[in-house]
Amino acid sequence: KKKKKMDIRFLGFDTPSLFHSLHNILDADESEGGKSASQPTRAYVRDARAMAATPADVKELPNSYVFAVDMPGLKSGDISVQVEEGNVLQISGERKREDEKDGAKYVRMERRMGKFLRKFTLPENADTDKISAVCQDGVLTVTVEKLPPPAPKKPKTIEVKIA
Repeated sequence: KKKKKMDIRFLGFDTPSLFHSLHNILDADESEGGKSASQPTRAYVRDARAMAATPADVKELPNSYVFAVDMPGLKSGDISVQVEEGNVLQISGERKREDEKDGAKYVRMERRMGKFLRKFTLPENADTDKISAVCQDGVLTVTVEKLPPPAPKKPKTIEVKIA
């Protein structure tokens, strides 16, 4: 038999930058036309922008899950790592603009400022009581330990009685 390949282009995975496309959609002028019930709220658009602009790498190791997020120039007080709803890991924070000093003003600003946010649904074997976060060289690394695998059940022996 000849195997058929699944065409995933309809999912948008064939584009060079899914995040770039999302930014273009979200950057559309919000003031166009009247506000309708089908338009997203400002909070939703803000959160979607923050999530699209915060790429992350996720690795599964034998005993843990590791999340790596680039956070250049941020202090630990600017970053928040939380577990909500029991199994959702949320990494958020804000990169603030530096104050202009001595009459200096920006000629060009390319670094992203503002809020950032990422949410990850943790697998069932993630131990939400054993999470650590370290920010080093501009990279936040969040490690979520795995729960130990359940002990194999031993067969139960049932005594056979003679009637």
